[in-house]
Amino acid sequence: AVQYSKSSANTTLKPGGCPSEPMPGKPDSRVRHYDANYGNFQTELYAEIRREAFGEDIGQSSWITADEQDRFLGLLELSPGKRLLDVACGSGGPALRIATKTGCSVVGIDMHEDAVSTANSLAAHDGLSDRAEFRVANAAEPLPFPDAFFDAITCIDAINHLPDRPRVLSDWARLLKPGGRLLFTDPITVTGPLTNHEIAVRGSIGFFLFVPLDYDRTVIAQCGLRLLVCEDVTANMAEMAERRGAARASRSHLLREIEGAETYDGQQTFFAIAARIAKERRLSRFLYVV
Repeated sequence: AVQYSKSSANTTLKPGGCPSEPMPGKPDSRVRHYDANYGNFQTELYAEIRREAFGEDIGQSSWITADEQDRFLGLLELSPGKRLLDVACGSGGPALRIATKTGCSVVGIDMHEDAVSTANSLAAHDGLSDRAEFRVANAAEPLPFPDAFFDAITCIDAINHLPDRPRVLSDWARLLKPGGRLLFTDPITVTGPLTNHEIAVRGSIGFFLFVPLDYDRTVIAQCGLRLLVCEDVTANMAEMAERRGAARASRSHLLREIEGAETYDGQQTFFAIAARIAKERRLSRFLYVV
């Protein structure tokens, strides 16, 4: 979860429309999406919501499900002795599941201190501290790792929070070993008409980069990476947005007490809008493996 003020007054634009100097900080929206979720992540109430929404709680805060992650793992070629970097790891659950299933080592980075603290606690609880490490780091900046350090890199439903995608992908290419694989999902690909209200709500939880169809393909090629897989995975996002909203709505009284009415209502509006424009294929989610 990499968060920036989304006010255009606080950014300058490069050619191509990428903000070059985002102002760091919490979202200027009243919707405290990440704070609310990560601050209460380990409570039974929020775990119950994840189980109902996703079917299996793997500690995710994105649109990914366990079944989808299993399919993604087949594309990464991970095994014992290999090292994975998970960018925007959140509370670490998906990365720890990968470490358990493949035997690889994992490094996770995220801007949110509560998320990283939870991730390290979960690693210790699961007996994975020797193979899983989580750090607070800003993924929008060059990452503090040596060249050719990782066998694979993942970034699930978070690349849209990083303003300068060509620079980010070039840095990730630097970190990969020869033949290493990068897998990311971009859930903010514009594939139809959107109203200003829909854009405002969908981007209300932090900095968002809305990109046109084929933008990611172009940047991948510009960075000297070879595209292996491009797949439309919008259906999963549409379903999970709807299910997360419904799971929360059935517990609205408890959530309003914890989050406050303003944040709760804002999140419910976010999930409703996200589900609708994904169902109608106006804002899509794509999987890339390079």
